[in-house]
Amino acid sequence: MSSDEKNEEEHEAMEEDEQLVIRTPDEMKTLGNEYYKNKNYTEAISCYTQAINLCPTCAAYYGNRSACYMMLNKYNEALADARQAIKLDDKFVKGYIREGNCLIELGDPQAAKRSYTTVLEMEKDNQVAKEKLVLAESLHKYVTMAEDDYNKKDYRRALFCIDQCLQQCSSCIRYKIRKAELLTCLDRHDEAQEIANDVLHREGMNADAIYVRGLCLYYQDNMEKAFQHFQQVLRLAPDHQKAKETYRKAKQLIAKKEEGNKEFRAGKFHEAYNIYTAALLIDPNNKFTNSKLYCNRATVCSKIGKQEQSLEDCTRAIELDDKYVKAYMRRAKSYMDAEKYEEAVRDYEKICQLDKTRENKRLLQDAKLELKKSKRKDYYKILGVTKTASDDEIKKAYRKRALVHHPDRHSHDTPEVQKQEEHKFKEVGEAYSVLSDQKKRQRYDNGHDLEDLEGFGGAGFHDIDPNVIFQSFFGGGGQQYGFGGAGGGGGFPGGFSFQFG
Repeated sequence: MSSDEKNEEEHEAMEEDEQLVIRTPDEMKTLGNEYYKNKNYTEAISCYTQAINLCPTCAAYYGNRSACYMMLNKYNEALADARQAIKLDDKFVKGYIREGNCLIELGDPQAAKRSYTTVLEMEKDNQVAKEKLVLAESLHKYVTMAEDDYNKKDYRRALFCIDQCLQQCSSCIRYKIRKAELLTCLDRHDEAQEIANDVLHREGMNADAIYVRGLCLYYQDNMEKAFQHFQQVLRLAPDHQKAKETYRKAKQLIAKKEEGNKEFRAGKFHEAYNIYTAALLIDPNNKFTNSKLYCNRATVCSKIGKQEQSLEDCTRAIELDDKYVKAYMRRAKSYMDAEKYEEAVRDYEKICQLDKTRENKRLLQDAKLELKKSKRKDYYKILGVTKTASDDEIKKAYRKRALVHHPDRHSHDTPEVQKQEEHKFKEVGEAYSVLSDQKKRQRYDNGHDLEDLEGFGGAGFHDIDPNVIFQSFFGGGGQQYGFGGAGGGGGFPGGFSFQFG
């Protein structure tokens, strides 16, 4: 072995001997303090740990290590050390202050108040304790208000209170998770997910953060993934009450919805109605699932003659999910059936915005046509017949209405009543002249304007003489009744006369 190699081995041996030198606890503390000043908190913790191992009854060593843990945002470890310090020395002021600071960061201001109060009992002029006590009282006030507002379902105000807490304690995980949960209740799922993901990135498997992610999925009607998250939470924290409760509700909702669908498919509409109604009571906060339940119940209502409730349920479904095409479609059809064409047109326009298919555009055009037709005189309604009435039914209806409204029958009424009946008599004639002619009736049914109907040209219906129609229907010798006064034409064509009782 060369002399150089020998000298190198001796130098390494000397370094090993130096490392094996047993330092005193105070020396390790002093070394730890140097690392702390240089912000090398991990090495400082190592030194304080060695000091504790050498002297486990010294409160200061635990207190110093607690300070290091706090600088690394490891507040649970810091709290444990602070409590051990004051356990060893119940007069250790710094230990109580660090305990309070940890409790503040962990979101327990009520307990922090006790720590600072203890300091002030020992040192009534301790300025740090005074300032921290004010902070703890402010946080406790906002936390209490947030819980009260949450229980009242005033989630916006609760969120405001938690934001106030985060302004004063921005790194508190508990407040962050509480904010994420409130954002979920306000349907701000992306923001809630972002906060939960940030917590998980910082803390790893945080059960509360995983719960919030599951809650977002649950409220977005992604039940399968929501179940996976709740199950993971309960593996990490078997007594997590919120996860247990939400998981139970989620399973109930799925089961009830499927049960209702099964009864509907079997034609048991009343049973399906009752099941959907019960399902809607399970969790009012789950808007997307409840939107589907309302739409399903609306379909059932349309089957059992509850048309008004069907419309109401569709509207509730849309209020919960304003992009739910199926609910708009169901409501638009109900509006069409109820001849509420303007409302139907609005719904079909919204449907086309959300899903612009050829079929949806056709439905919109049909609704617009019916709306246009509805703004004309409804000849079917004037005669009191349905749109599928036969020729004989139209003739019978005309005979009945013409006799009811003929001016001679109202010759002894007031001028105002006579004028009203003259107008109705003319409308009855117009209606019969169109509906009794197959070509005109077809064009009328197809939505053509009244003045453009074949056979009337530019003259229009205002120039139709209802007496001509009346005479041609009842027959007679050419006498004609003209408006303008009672008895001017000499009675009814064909010798017809009214029999008054």
